[in-house]
Amino acid sequence: MILQIGKILMVVGLLIILLGGLLYLTGRLNPLLGQLPGDIRIERGNLTCLIPLATSILLSVVLTILLNLLLRMFRH
Repeated sequence: MILQIGKILMVVGLLIILLGGLLYLTGRLNPLLGQLPGDIRIERGNLTCLIPLATSILLSVVLTILLNLLLRMFRH
């Protein structure tokens, strides 16, 4: 039981690292990500607040589709 939890935590950790790296590279390679029409950007003096609503929704939809495809491939 404990070994299974350890394996699960290792896989989740690796997925988080991969996702973080992907988001970092995406931010570097595509400056439009985070500047979609539904994203909120507030600039006051030297303070900038970015709330990427549309980017988050788009990313969520893409990741949901990818996860569903992966689960269907490994289910059979």
